[in-house]
Amino acid sequence: MGSDFYMDFLKKIISSFEKYGTRNAFCIQGTHYTYNELAVRVAAIQKTLLQDYSAGDRVGVLIQDSLDTYAAIIATLLLGKTYVPVHPGHPADRVAQITEQADLIVILSGLAVSEYAGVANCNTNNINADTCSVQSVGADLSSSFAYILFTSGSTGKPKGTPITYANVASFTDAFFKLGYQVSEQDRFLQMFDLTFDLSVMSYLMPLCVGACVYPVPDTGMKFMNVYALLEEHDITFALMVPSVLTFLRQYFDEINLPSMRYSLFCGEALHKDVVLEWQKCLPNAIVENVYGPTEATIFCLTYRIDAEKGVAANNGIVCIGKPMYGMGAAIEGSDNRFLPDGEKGELCLFGNQLTPGYLDAEKSKLVFFEKDGIRYYRTGDIALREADGNFTFCGRVDHQVKVQGFRIELSEIEHHARAACGCSAVALVVHNAQGLEHLELVIEMESVDRDNVLADLKTRIPSYMMPSEIHCIAPFPLNVNGKIDRRELQQRITNTGI
Repeated sequence: MGSDFYMDFLKKIISSFEKYGTRNAFCIQGTHYTYNELAVRVAAIQKTLLQDYSAGDRVGVLIQDSLDTYAAIIATLLLGKTYVPVHPGHPADRVAQITEQADLIVILSGLAVSEYAGVANCNTNNINADTCSVQSVGADLSSSFAYILFTSGSTGKPKGTPITYANVASFTDAFFKLGYQVSEQDRFLQMFDLTFDLSVMSYLMPLCVGACVYPVPDTGMKFMNVYALLEEHDITFALMVPSVLTFLRQYFDEINLPSMRYSLFCGEALHKDVVLEWQKCLPNAIVENVYGPTEATIFCLTYRIDAEKGVAANNGIVCIGKPMYGMGAAIEGSDNRFLPDGEKGELCLFGNQLTPGYLDAEKSKLVFFEKDGIRYYRTGDIALREADGNFTFCGRVDHQVKVQGFRIELSEIEHHARAACGCSAVALVVHNAQGLEHLELVIEMESVDRDNVLADLKTRIPSYMMPSEIHCIAPFPLNVNGKIDRRELQQRITNTGI
């Protein structure tokens, strides 16, 4: 594959600037911005990066509900640099760990501060637009990092996953080979935090075709904001986490979205019963379940849901489908042999979308391996391959979970909880009355000042990892191997509310 392939998605964005200047590129908090307006901000930010921050390649972008946030990302990509999204609501210590690991040269933001987490801050509000033009690097960027995302780490330290330009280009190529008929007429929902890799598809793919992106406001109730955007703006393409459906299910009888043409789900297990009900709300839409970890660039397996042909599912969870173009998958047994169809094991991925590895090389050794000249990634998901080539999700092999799409190491919450209260702690996923998943914490004490523990945790972990409830049980029940019996703790909380 040559440089033209690697640069293809960047060329598509430049083409959108040239062809669709007067069309809307974004609708942010009710305000529309054209491709011309986006291009002006991209060019201005690029000029500043080239003049004042040319010493390095890694650029932090502070996440805000603004055109400049997206312009900063596009400006960075078109210059062949690496962007790292930084969440202003995350604890200062966590942000400092991220900026140090990523080795950022600057953080682009809309804040009037001299520096952020020990890194120079560039307030984009002070960057004046002029007559400069959008620039695009002409070099082969295949092995260069396009972005670095940080996910939960088991030791309490965020885990940096770099994605190369080649990875993004491979995803873009595979995405359009799926046959989605999208154009400048489409309206894409963008419901994800920019630290979450599903956001990349939600803004990058529409910009490649001249479509308009509708980010979900970060104020108010998110799921209600999603519904409002779907209905008010006649969204035609939406990638969402399945928990949105759990929340909206009570309103299905009132929902009718005839403009929706593609409804995709990723980030959590998709339940067959609720998605079939949802499909009735979308008389003209194709509905798909897609799957993929951050390490394999956004998503890499897809399954189209067709009620008339029947929906493949295991324990009520829709199957995750077949690998996309340029990707492959295999099932590995406990003895490290690949298993035949029908046998459960750990799902391993390989192909063009696979990251070269974590920033921490030691962490890479734990999950990446090579066999017969092919490099694989162990996902931690238990699955099996059906005779028709579709893969079925069957559970997890570790204590990593996904809650509202965010990938979380329960051990990271437990690590910080132990530091906060000085005793053993177990984090569990619990379903509330509406069926939505949330986190609860069990501490091995007779009693504890819950407010103090929560206040301490807020200084250590981001909001999406915060437990909604804290329980005290002492001593913890143990299983026959002398380990904490998590299943028993789960049952006590679920059945008795202890």
